[in-house]
Amino acid sequence: MREYETTIIIQPEISEEGVAEFCVKIDGIVEAADGVRLMYDDQGRRRLAYEIQNFQKGRYVMLHFLDSGQLIPGLERVLRLDDSVLRFLTVLVAEDVPDIEARKAEAAEEVRIREQKAAERAAREAEEAAARAEREAEAAVAAEAAAKAAAEAAEKAAAEAAAEAAANPAEAEATSGDEAGEADDSDESVAEATSDQPKATSEAPAAEDDDSAEKES
Repeated sequence: MREYETTIIIQPEISEEGVAEFCVKIDGIVEAADGVRLMYDDQGRRRLAYEIQNFQKGRYVMLHFLDSGQLIPGLERVLRLDDSVLRFLTVLVAEDVPDIEARKAEAAEEVRIREQKAAERAAREAEEAAARAEREAEAAVAAEAAAKAAAEAAEKAAAEAAAEAAANPAEAEATSGDEAGEADDSDESVAEATSDQPKATSEAPAAEDDDSAEKES
């Protein structure tokens, strides 16, 4: 028997249950044609090289099977009529497979290894997500503690200032009185400087009159 590989691109929004049902249907076609299904390689959603039926991504499923030549026409006819299938392509992998049972065992081992790697990857991603969530929670707690400490410090400073003002009311009044006195002195100085300017202006013409009187005499 020969070994073939059929790459099937399914619409990307299909669910996991939909993919499982699709594979069950394909298995029935393979068995009806006396073929041997070796394994499925579900590669998940991937970006397409070009847009197909308004889809930019597709779900890639690789079917590996053994066939004597009767299966492929019927399989491709079913794929062509399935609305969920965007594209498919069948290629010859091996011209002759002498030991079918050995190839089936090899395929089963490949599936086991692939599933093990997928489980390890999922566990690693779960651990990373948990660690990231823990770091974010710790950062949130630290930020909340810092904000609480700042609020308590501000409240304490305000209370101390109020207590100091209540303990020394005379000093507070004297301070306010000094400030008021300085303001009055400043106002008086401005007023005196302003009043002096007109006097200088009024006396200047009188001096000019005296000089004029001397010149006339």
